[in-house]
Amino acid sequence: MTTRRIRGAAAAVAMAGAVAACSAPGGGADGAASADSVVIGVPSEPDTLSPLLGYGKDGNSKIFDGLLARDAGMELKPALAKALPEITDGGRTYTYTLRDGVRFSDGEPLTAGDVVFTYRTVLDDGTNNTAKSELAAVKEVRADGDDKVVFTLDYPYAPFAARTVLPIVPEHVAGGQDPNTGSFNTKPVGTGPYVLAGWSKGEKLTFKANPDYWGGTPKVKKLTMAIIADDDVRATRLRSGDLDGATLPPNLAATFKDDDGRKTYRATSYDFRAVSLPTGNPVTGDTAIRRALDLAVDRRAMVDKILDGAGRPAYGPLPVDDPWFAKDVERSQDLAEAGRTLDRAGWKAGRDGVRAKDGRPARFTLYYPAGDKVRQDHALAYASDAKKAGIDVRVESATWEVIEPRMKHDAVLAGFGSTGDPDFGLYTLLHSSLAGDGFNNMARYDNPAVDEALDTGRRDQDPEDRRAAYDTLQRELVKNPGYTFLTHIDHMYVLADRWKDLTTQTEPHEHGFASGPWWNVEDWQPAA
Repeated sequence: MTTRRIRGAAAAVAMAGAVAACSAPGGGADGAASADSVVIGVPSEPDTLSPLLGYGKDGNSKIFDGLLARDAGMELKPALAKALPEITDGGRTYTYTLRDGVRFSDGEPLTAGDVVFTYRTVLDDGTNNTAKSELAAVKEVRADGDDKVVFTLDYPYAPFAARTVLPIVPEHVAGGQDPNTGSFNTKPVGTGPYVLAGWSKGEKLTFKANPDYWGGTPKVKKLTMAIIADDDVRATRLRSGDLDGATLPPNLAATFKDDDGRKTYRATSYDFRAVSLPTGNPVTGDTAIRRALDLAVDRRAMVDKILDGAGRPAYGPLPVDDPWFAKDVERSQDLAEAGRTLDRAGWKAGRDGVRAKDGRPARFTLYYPAGDKVRQDHALAYASDAKKAGIDVRVESATWEVIEPRMKHDAVLAGFGSTGDPDFGLYTLLHSSLAGDGFNNMARYDNPAVDEALDTGRRDQDPEDRRAAYDTLQRELVKNPGYTFLTHIDHMYVLADRWKDLTTQTEPHEHGFASGPWWNVEDWQPAA
């Protein structure tokens, strides 16, 4: 969530650039025939390019590499490591041997010390990395010579290898800086296929191919990410030839389906849209209100009308086709039961149609980030459904700078979702120990049964015990939802048809920079 925040100025700059409709930021209209340069329109930019603060933690960073990476089918494969880890001591020790001859883009060699430095810094209490709980199992990380790294875990953690896609940073550059404020955040050095050539905040990031990349020099020599917050503006600039490709909502992607010069790509995802229901708000903190909202929403209509069918109803944080999904939690809109739930809890209908309890109306504000048409449409549909149950939801748009300090008390149309294992994403979304920790547990949800299920799922090695724990968690979220889960969204991309055999991966919530058909842009080959 944090890397998708949009600066208010960024949106204004992007809009101004679109109205001007000038030449592309790095190629586009004046380089449309070239296959070695590509300009992509994305809705947001990161706050930082430092993995020490969470950038690229799920892999696919163009500037960095992890010990491991994921292929098109999301299977783990070696990256900076020569092979998958050697796992010993009953799952408590992971040993990685580094690939020979890898150098950072400044020419310095990669060593085991750099890996140790990266993980120790991320885990340091003084580092402002809100995702560090994902590495909570790590007891120690140490170098064994220059080419081996040994992780010792406090407890066997079944999906640990998948967490080692974390990008590795050079100690000789980042080691002398404050990880929270140092220049490395905007001037990174990595081992990846691209090097940052320039960053105009709110406008674009430009990357050039790393000629000494250990995986081979990319055919695409220049990659530009144009920051365009508004979906309609992004589509307009793509249509005008100002962009080669773009991330688009489904309804806008559909307008390019008959375009002979462009291809549309659809990536399934774990990316869900949900309404956070803060426990500190006297209305959204009421379990009856939460349950009634869960019953009142028409998820199928949202998929059909808002997403043009490019998604699935969300009955919880895991998508319906995930092997960990609890099949018995699927549910349809039931306004009658929503009304009975509110009646039993003392929320009585008023003359204006809005229910009230002890003189307090069932009314709250729901924020969504300005410029995000998909979230806007979800928010308006949610408010319409809630109204049918007698709950008045006031929808407002704002920048993240406005929304973030209000998250403690006001609802937000949020987006989350991680790939790889149910622990990834669920723990940070729901565990009470992370309540109010930045965008972690935004709703400040506190449910002992869910905490226990999360802890079991994280620490237990037995697949059946883990499955039972996550089944319990999903049923608890039906009884006491901290969020109203709405839809899982398929990510849509449109791209000029100048490269061959492009693929997509199953994606997390975070996407755009290193997802879509450009997830492996370093491997692209020209179509002709």
